[in-house]
Amino acid sequence: MLRNKICYGILISSLIFGSCGDRLLDSSPDDKYVESNFWNSEAAADAALTGVYNILRYDGIYGNEATPLWEDTATPNAYNYSDAKGFNSIASGKQMETTGGVIANRWARSYMGIGRANAFLANVDRVDIDEEKKARMKGEAKFLRALYYFFLEAYYGDVPLILDPPALEQGDLPRTPRAEVVAQIIKDLDEAAPVLPPSYSGANVGRVTQGAALALKARVLLFEASPLFNTNNDIQKWDAAAKAAKAVIDLGQYDLYPDYRALFLPENENNEEVIFDIQYIYPDGGHSFDLICRQYNTNAPLRELIDAYYMKDGLPYNESDLYDPDNIYANRDPRMDMTIVYPGATYMGETVSESRFAVTGYGMKKYSIYDEEKPPSDKADLKGGQSETNYMVIRYADVLLMYAEALNEFSGPSPQVYDALNAIRDRVDMPHIEPGHTKETLREEIRHERRIELVGEGYFYNDIRRWMIGEEMLSGPVHAYNGKELEVRSFDPKRDYWWPIPLGELDLNKELDQNPEY
Repeated sequence: MLRNKICYGILISSLIFGSCGDRLLDSSPDDKYVESNFWNSEAAADAALTGVYNILRYDGIYGNEATPLWEDTATPNAYNYSDAKGFNSIASGKQMETTGGVIANRWARSYMGIGRANAFLANVDRVDIDEEKKARMKGEAKFLRALYYFFLEAYYGDVPLILDPPALEQGDLPRTPRAEVVAQIIKDLDEAAPVLPPSYSGANVGRVTQGAALALKARVLLFEASPLFNTNNDIQKWDAAAKAAKAVIDLGQYDLYPDYRALFLPENENNEEVIFDIQYIYPDGGHSFDLICRQYNTNAPLRELIDAYYMKDGLPYNESDLYDPDNIYANRDPRMDMTIVYPGATYMGETVSESRFAVTGYGMKKYSIYDEEKPPSDKADLKGGQSETNYMVIRYADVLLMYAEALNEFSGPSPQVYDALNAIRDRVDMPHIEPGHTKETLREEIRHERRIELVGEGYFYNDIRRWMIGEEMLSGPVHAYNGKELEVRSFDPKRDYWWPIPLGELDLNKELDQNPEY
């Protein structure tokens, strides 16, 4: 499978580059492969493309211990008490150009991936490969370049746009207007989609598909339509986002996996809901999701998240007759039990005490194999790097939610909007959202559904940013299970909608300017 290829692929010296030319070469090894003799076989081209994929598993993107899971800790969903990779600095509004961690790594790793993609696209025509396969490989590289640039423009704004193989002179490039970067992302995805297959089987499972290219385009356009980026309130941008999401739906290739909890277990990987995921396998290349969720608890859910779950009747807890203040966890949206471990629940064969998860009183199940049952002895104490659940970058439920949001913003409530939302609710036997909403009230239901359906997956932080509700959601106190105040967070709307350009990049490239207020 691709995950094996990613692990064993040759990371050739000419393809391992850092950001803007400042990390020119990592020799691996230079006595065997150099630019002049590498591009001479189909196997070499396969290895080079594998190198482009490989960055997805790097720290700052979707790899290392738990990068994607920690992103929710920058929101009122969860708390990162150790400030792992700087996520609690971001949550507290204290991030700076010297913070390092994910702020530095996301920039550097994204440009490393872009450099590898550019080198591949510039050289693959030198290799004798079947033309259909070569076109497909180029499509994969363009998708990956688009994804890495999406990381950059979505978090940092204007960034240098580089489409050539890494070179020293790129180390002095200024920031390109974000709109130009987005235009290139869309161009890459539009060129990739027609040459990519609808699906793969066997050893190729995990590669980029046509649906992945279309779904990433929908996500990019959803960002472009949102208030953070759509400053002129151009309603046609919402139409473009809705059409992009509908293109994924119309493929007929995807569906919701019937079991919400089982969706996130390794035995159900590559199912009908997965549009694009990061392939992991131990011992060839794992992560630490299970260790983080079971022991370190650096993605500890907050009481604010518990309170956000509706009751089984579809009403907020403070509006429902089902709410029992003496048992606040009873009669909730079933996704709460499938996602969160709370005092009194059963976990790993034992009743959870109030001190089991000492930070907030809560633990996270999603993306962990641990649940109510006592695990088998060989899985009872997974260590760092031993977990292998694939991380889903894009899944079909997200596409349905993107479609519902964009269509509602463009034309208001419609049967198509309700159908998309209620398909997701049907999976967990939650009541339908009934017709009769205004655009504004349905907007709030859609935002709630995104928060609950995607909780713990790392997307709520960007949702808050693109909705421009940071002042409301990212300021104020956050609490443990018993109401104890853990910290008071702060969000500066003049500054904190964007991440700072890392100091190391500013030192290396004097043509870069910093984002406002940093």
